[in-house]
Amino acid sequence: MFQKVLGTFANCFKIPELKSRIIFTIIILAICRAISMIPIPGINGAGLQQFFDEQSKAGGGGIMGMYSMFTGGALERCAIGALGIMPYISATIIIQLLSAVVPRLSKLMREEGGRAKIIQYGRYLTLLLCIGQGAFMTLSWSQAESFFQGFNGDLLMPYMRENLWWFFIQTTVVLTTGTMLLMWFGEQITERGIGNGVSLIITIGILARLPAAFQGLKDMVKGTGGEGFNPFYALVLIALLVVVVASVIAITQAQRKVPVQYAQRAVGRKVYQGGTSFMPLRVNYAGVMPVIFASAILMFPAQILSKAGTFFKMESLSRLSTMLQENHPFYMVVFGLMILFFSYFWVATQFNEIQIADDLKKYGGYIPGVRPGEATSNFLHNAMSRITLAGAIFLTIIAVIPIVLTNQMGIQPAVAQFFGGTGMLITVGVMLDTMRQMESHLLMRHYDGFLKKGRIKGRF
Repeated sequence: MFQKVLGTFANCFKIPELKSRIIFTIIILAICRAISMIPIPGINGAGLQQFFDEQSKAGGGGIMGMYSMFTGGALERCAIGALGIMPYISATIIIQLLSAVVPRLSKLMREEGGRAKIIQYGRYLTLLLCIGQGAFMTLSWSQAESFFQGFNGDLLMPYMRENLWWFFIQTTVVLTTGTMLLMWFGEQITERGIGNGVSLIITIGILARLPAAFQGLKDMVKGTGGEGFNPFYALVLIALLVVVVASVIAITQAQRKVPVQYAQRAVGRKVYQGGTSFMPLRVNYAGVMPVIFASAILMFPAQILSKAGTFFKMESLSRLSTMLQENHPFYMVVFGLMILFFSYFWVATQFNEIQIADDLKKYGGYIPGVRPGEATSNFLHNAMSRITLAGAIFLTIIAVIPIVLTNQMGIQPAVAQFFGGTGMLITVGVMLDTMRQMESHLLMRHYDGFLKKGRIKGRF
């Protein structure tokens, strides 16, 4: 099996077009990693990086730790790519949600050339988000002791402390430029490389933490038994990793195939025979979005309630803030319920069963045993609601695994994130998409794909 995979990768470099795409992607990703390591002038990020390392070992990190994961550690290094690609992701999500509820945007998306305008609107919104988030991050670095609880020290160089306005303008511009550059690199990878560029940039940032995770796992396994290496503990963790990865792949690829029958129809003088096809309904239609939404929303109330309880001297607010911390069971219950909610919310805004039913009726297609039109729309709505429940429960389990490993088993967050959670879902999904694109190039040139039987299914 391993030799076949190596042989398949070797075949990739025998195809000139695919070879150039792979090399181009690798070069751009290397530049993106450099952007996440080059520090911003006037800031000493060594102290902040040490603070994040201590927080991670202590089981903390919160939303800043999660954001740092998406930036590949650029945030804790105070690098020019500290904002990462997340403003572009946020802008894209906002535009997609607005297009589902704003008739003008919805109509524009269906028009010829309308999608290009939607993408352009997303770029403008990305610029605005970068300026706002960059200004906020610059302010947090200038007042690090107030924004990072438990941090003692000054991130600014003395000459920058004397010119705060210049520091504020310069750093905001640098952070905005860094994110816009990452956005452009992502689009170039999608167009001229292999795979989805933006997703690959996020994935390479997550995978950049692998060395630290392996070191933490090594130290943890050695220290478990008190005397040297504990092989049983290591085998349990490896088995858990295999089970989680296999489960993520299975659910990511899982889909319900709804049969579709096309009737015989005449177009001019030609008569087209009817045929049988199927409509794939993904079990995990929302992907990783519900986990991202739930994580981001739940982290802010805890910080706000903590400061409000201290300011107003209200013990009830402080107690509620404690309940919304990751190490509390109440947090995991609310976290799971919010994942369920956002899974259905994403399907409701992105899956348009009425339009699908109208398109089937327009092209002479129908689901056997179901009347065209409203009955088909209701059938698709009910089917999607049932399979979405299974996908949402799976997302909840995967998202909670790192929290349980950290709180109950004492595993470091840097290690636990590779056993589940947002990082694992993104990494597996992006790797499957990239392998599917490579496989399509191989099959067109009559080479074998990555699988001996069947093909890697695309994500719809």
